[in-house]
Amino acid sequence: MTDSVYTARSSVAKVAGVHRRATLADRWEVDFGVHGPVKQHFGLTDEPDLALPVDHLVAAAAA
Repeated sequence: MTDSVYTARSSVAKVAGVHRRATLADRWEVDFGVHGPVKQHFGLTDEPDLALPVDHLVAAAAA
């Protein structure tokens, strides 16, 4: 097996409820949580509308 070419360095912290904040190596912060049908399905009406983690993955793959 060869050595890694790149190692991602980030951390994720709980803000409140299902609201999370990821901090990347360059100190750029990204908030994520729940919205729309997912929020309704789980009855999370008190949570703020935030993009799901998968929304960020899809956007990154499309870039």
